[in-house]
Amino acid sequence: MSSKRTQPARIYWTINELSRSYDVTPRTLRHYEDVGLLSPLRKGTQRLYRERDRVRLQLILRGRRLGFGLPEIQEMLDLYDADPTEVTQLRHTIRRGDAKLQELHDQVEELKTLIEEITELRATMQHRLDQILRQED
Repeated sequence: MSSKRTQPARIYWTINELSRSYDVTPRTLRHYEDVGLLSPLRKGTQRLYRERDRVRLQLILRGRRLGFGLPEIQEMLDLYDADPTEVTQLRHTIRRGDAKLQELHDQVEELKTLIEEITELRATMQHRLDQILRQED
């Protein structure tokens, strides 16, 4: 009968381990610490990141990918810390997400308009070029 030994849950990650795991630079992690988004433990000069920091980093990176600024992310994380039921944070995040979606829809419409304008301008210039070249023949 073989016995499987389970590995104990990971308690701490170093800055290099965490940065490699999430494909960010150690400088980025230090910056997030400087602005108060992460709070690793210190053992001398070594930073030791706990599970809480790891989860917060995931949320920070997701927020950045979705276009939120660090102050907005800080606000959402603070709400989570203040309300363990997550109700306040979820409501706030939904409102922020709705605003971000509207902003993106507006940008898409602006891009569509710009594409139409450039396409028309290009067609006009191509037509003029064709006229000039025909006159030279």
